[in-house]
Amino acid sequence: MFIKTKDLELRNLEFDETFKPGEIELGEDLQLTQPLAAKGRAELIRENRGAREVVEDIRLVGDFAAEVKSKCARCLEPVESSVAESFDLIYRPQGIDAVAAEASINRAETEIGYYQNGGVLLEDVLKEQVLLALPVKLICSAQCKGLCPQCGTNLNGGSCNCVSGISDPRWLALEDLRKKLEQ
Repeated sequence: MFIKTKDLELRNLEFDETFKPGEIELGEDLQLTQPLAAKGRAELIRENRGAREVVEDIRLVGDFAAEVKSKCARCLEPVESSVAESFDLIYRPQGIDAVAAEASINRAETEIGYYQNGGVLLEDVLKEQVLLALPVKLICSAQCKGLCPQCGTNLNGGSCNCVSGISDPRWLALEDLRKKLEQ
C-alpha cells in the first residue's frame, strides 16, 4: 500500500491491512508464519520553514502484530516468536534536511525517516518495525546448550565425544583459577 502525500492533502488515511506470509520479505533468515496485521492512520503534517518553504511530513500512527520464524542463534533449530508493537513515525521528503556542511542532530531528529517519490510504502515501514521489535538473537530457550564448536552436534539432544580441553596455553592460568574456585 503506497501512501501518497497528494492523497493525504485531502484527508487522513485510515488503514487496516493484513499481509500474508511472503508478501513482506524480512530477510533470508526470517519469515512470517502467520499474516501480519496492521492498523492505524496516516496524516499529513505541514511544517513551515519560513515564509515560502513548507515541508510536508507524513505521520504514521498505528500498531501491528506478527508471528515470525527463524533459526535459534545457538542450536539452529527453528524458533517462532510473536511480535506486537505500536508505532508513531514521521517521514520527511528525502534531501530536505541536507546541508552542505557537517551538522549535528538532536535526539528527536533521529526518529525521522525519509520518503521519496511522493510517498511511503506501508510494507517497508512494517518490515522495519518488525525487525526493530525482534530481539537481536532469537533463541529457542534460555537453557539452550547450542552446538558443539568442534563437531557441530546439537548439545540439546545429547552430548558428543569431543574433548573439551583448553588448546591455547594462554588460558591455562584462568583454568587453574577456575579449578581453585570449584574446590
